[in-house]
Amino acid sequence: MRTPKKSAIRPTSGPVDRPADDEIWPRVTRELADDLAVDAPVRDRAGKAPFDEVARLREAGLPALLTPPGPSRRGADWQAACTVIREISAADSSIGELLAHHYVLSWTARFLGGGATTSGSPETTLENRTTRERWLLAGGIEPSRAAGRAEPTLTPVDGGYVLDGRRSFASGVAVADRLVVGARCTGTGEVLVALVDPAGPAVFTEAGADRLGQRLAGAGTVTFDNVRVDHRDILGALPGDEHAVAPYTALAPLALRLLLVHVGLGIAEGALAEARDISRAAQAAPSPADDYPVSGGEDPYLLLAYGELATAAHTAAAVVERASDALAHGLLAEGSLGVEERADISVLVAAAEAVTTRSAIQITTRILELVSGTTGGGPDFDRFWRNARALTASSSASHRLRDIGDHYLNGTHARLTLRA
Repeated sequence: MRTPKKSAIRPTSGPVDRPADDEIWPRVTRELADDLAVDAPVRDRAGKAPFDEVARLREAGLPALLTPPGPSRRGADWQAACTVIREISAADSSIGELLAHHYVLSWTARFLGGGATTSGSPETTLENRTTRERWLLAGGIEPSRAAGRAEPTLTPVDGGYVLDGRRSFASGVAVADRLVVGARCTGTGEVLVALVDPAGPAVFTEAGADRLGQRLAGAGTVTFDNVRVDHRDILGALPGDEHAVAPYTALAPLALRLLLVHVGLGIAEGALAEARDISRAAQAAPSPADDYPVSGGEDPYLLLAYGELATAAHTAAAVVERASDALAHGLLAEGSLGVEERADISVLVAAAEAVTTRSAIQITTRILELVSGTTGGGPDFDRFWRNARALTASSSASHRLRDIGDHYLNGTHARLTLRA
């Protein structure tokens, strides 16, 4: 079942300017989403590493879509990137998640540098190389939170470092062109972020075990065994003290969380659209009893169910778009972003997470009931529910709501941290 076409660029309330190049992305994204939707159930069932899907992304030019602000950029801005993620995710949320991690990681050096850039700096070098080489990035910059597992280390040597250790990543371990890896320096104790070629002979990747959902996101574990890292491939260092974290730098985890919210919203919208098509077809089919078409308008309970689900999707979309506007303006502020502004963005992102998590689970669960036993529902329709569950498993709506309540009642600021 193909996902119905939707506009890739939705109106926003903010006055952020977009270059003319953005006009091509709605069409490109829509065509790719339609293509991914055609065989999404088959690919989900196969659960293979997403080499073919990444090739489709490259052919469409989407890995190079997000580019930094400036007169010479040829890509799109963060708001356009959000809508691209959302539409791709409506067709195949695993690929939406893969692309979301890539977009945030492509700005790693810029975030670590507090937004300040100069010609030839690590920020512009990473961004230009990623765009020019059409790299797909995977990895993670924050220290590993796995209990009992030693984090990767960087040992200083002449001209660079040697990387050792093992680390699990949420996406792209088998298909990425470069890995962005946070590792602790044995000489100074600080966490440095390195750019690593996963095709190197001392880098070993293992696909993750069968997952409940998001099976094509490419999650897995990477082992680094005496990997040489040139000093030019060190993208920056994580501040060791939260009081030293610049507000702009602390936007990095918010950017990732918000893009993953767009993935979740895409899941809900894609599931709802596909269920609608199945229900329409079933309502229009001849009844075995009287052999004439039955209008959808004759089933008030079905109309009520879709009314509730559509309202839940619209509500989530409104909250998410407000958070997207706020983050886009925060990113444009760069080094001038203040602590108060970052706190406000954090609250909006948390609200988007809480609302979207509940809506995605509600919608994907309820549509299983609506299409259950309906001709055309198929055994693969539960992928939307599985994907929503897998995506939101690590994000607690209660925790986000508690943070929002603390900010609203007591004026408490969210910590300036690089943990998502």
